[in-house]
Amino acid sequence: MLRRSAVILVATLAAVAGAVSPASAGGPRHVRGTETIPVYDYGTAIRETVWVESPLDSDGDGARDRIAADIVRPREARTRVPVVMEASPYYACCGRGNESELKEYAADGTVSLMPLYYDNYFVPRGYAFVGVDLSGTARSTGCEDVGGPAEVASAKAVIDWLNGRGTAFDASGARVTASWTTGKVGMIGKSWDGSVANGVAATGVRGLETIVPIGAISSWYDYQRYNGILRTREYVRYLHSYVNGRPAEACADELAAMRAASGETTGDFTAHWAERDYRTAARNVRASVFIAHGVNDKNVSTGQFGLWWDALAKHGVERKLWLFQAGHEDPFDVRRAEWVRTLHRWFDHELHGLRNGIDREPRATLETAPGVWTDERDWPARGVRDRSLPLGDGTLGAGAKGRGVTKTFTDESLREDALVANPTAVVPGRVAFLSAPLTAPLRISGEPSVTLRIQVDKPTAALSARLVDYGTGTRVDHFRSEGVVNLATESCWGAATATDDACYLDTTEVTATADHAVLTRGWADAAHYRSLRFTTPLEPGRWYDVTVPLNTYDVTVPAGHVLGLVIGQSDPQFTVTNDQNATVTLDAGRSTLTLPATGAAVTAPTTPQSITTTTLPGAAERRATDNTPVVPLR
Repeated sequence: MLRRSAVILVATLAAVAGAVSPASAGGPRHVRGTETIPVYDYGTAIRETVWVESPLDSDGDGARDRIAADIVRPREARTRVPVVMEASPYYACCGRGNESELKEYAADGTVSLMPLYYDNYFVPRGYAFVGVDLSGTARSTGCEDVGGPAEVASAKAVIDWLNGRGTAFDASGARVTASWTTGKVGMIGKSWDGSVANGVAATGVRGLETIVPIGAISSWYDYQRYNGILRTREYVRYLHSYVNGRPAEACADELAAMRAASGETTGDFTAHWAERDYRTAARNVRASVFIAHGVNDKNVSTGQFGLWWDALAKHGVERKLWLFQAGHEDPFDVRRAEWVRTLHRWFDHELHGLRNGIDREPRATLETAPGVWTDERDWPARGVRDRSLPLGDGTLGAGAKGRGVTKTFTDESLREDALVANPTAVVPGRVAFLSAPLTAPLRISGEPSVTLRIQVDKPTAALSARLVDYGTGTRVDHFRSEGVVNLATESCWGAATATDDACYLDTTEVTATADHAVLTRGWADAAHYRSLRFTTPLEPGRWYDVTVPLNTYDVTVPAGHVLGLVIGQSDPQFTVTNDQNATVTLDAGRSTLTLPATGAAVTAPTTPQSITTTTLPGAAERRATDNTPVVPLR
């Protein structure tokens, strides 16, 4: 929605981009030295829609799916231009960005408002922008299969067409080609949009030069299941229905097949999930990958980026990383000016081939405290090694005396606040283990896990684990609006037309001071201890080793703070399960926390401790999350 006059927009754009000056002699108009500059008129840009033919017929109507792609490109460009592309299921149903913008169309059917600022900012700089409606959404045919082959193929087909390998039609049915582009494509998007970018990159499609997944999914099983435990019931149906743009009957068969294949009653990792696990195809990735993720993202959990990052690193994929303290947010709403500058330089390097040096700069940019940023050579942090920390009689760390110590607890379905509060008190339904106060800062960077030696009186138990920082600090309050709130002011990040500007409300991080904070979480169904592909019912009286992976995290715990590990069972705030009321006996001496860390030694306390806590800020927001289906949207 237009909020500024064109005059103000031009002035703001000049302030952001710098004064426009002539391009280097002999080069494209939009290149000055090692950067692209805004020389093309956004107001007269060519706007067109094409329908690209997918190789699949996902709705079974006898015709290949047709994928709507809305294009904005510079009219005056005398050279071919690369493409910034966002493929999304949200353009018609739900909106994009902090202000939930939808696509809007002119009378001739061409897009008059493209959500977000990408087209406003990059088209004047010698890029085209393409907004793709994923299969079964908005104006595309086919069916939305929630991270599956049809969804990925629909976005990939557009890249193939941009590179002369596919077929597309205009509104009249005439074939159209993309002679105006170099074929080099950079995909970007937050959440579901970034997830499909991961999926397309995993196909190895030629022409996709880079992706920028923000708070994105790399395994849809890990998004809808937590190691055999359901996040919520009927999640496949819910997500499909949320974004479906077709009549219900058009995709009823596809939806029924997905529901049957997803292992709803078992939590198993089935073939349905295997084809939605992009990490296993990391070896195919040709594109560079620039990941951005909030370390306190409870919607798309941090393991989604952490395990994807590890897989890409294993195969030598060029990559870059931004981590920030908020939850499920876009860095545009966390560190706006620096994010736009970095994204601009990244696309200039990857799509225009400009040697601006960004590939030689530190690979990782991290927010280490509210508003405090640092660049590091790589990630995880330098010097990090996995430490095996033993458990004892309520103690954690080197020197813990756990031999012969057992802890028995019966499920109480505790909410997180109750689970981690007052860790030295006896609370039914949980066991807590505490380190001695740290003698120096401790950097945790990577994917922790806890291996528990247990007996269970039922065929299975739902297990939960929390790593907790017991110590007072001012932290980003990620339970309140994901840690970011809107201000009354706004700023503009590109050129405008009468119907499409690039002005957005400014934002700021919101903080809270508390005497403890949950750092990272993990869940597992004990009967999946052998494999996620099948269950093995537990026998009463028999000991089992069950590993509970915790989500990827990066934090420096200050000296003087106490590190805590809290184990519970069913978790109404984050999961749903019928496996409740089990009694678990834990052999502490044969249980360990694996912690990727550097810095202070984590030792067990030698004298009894007494730690009391106050209620964490954001209690109302925490209550509101109980068993609520989450859409990877905002």
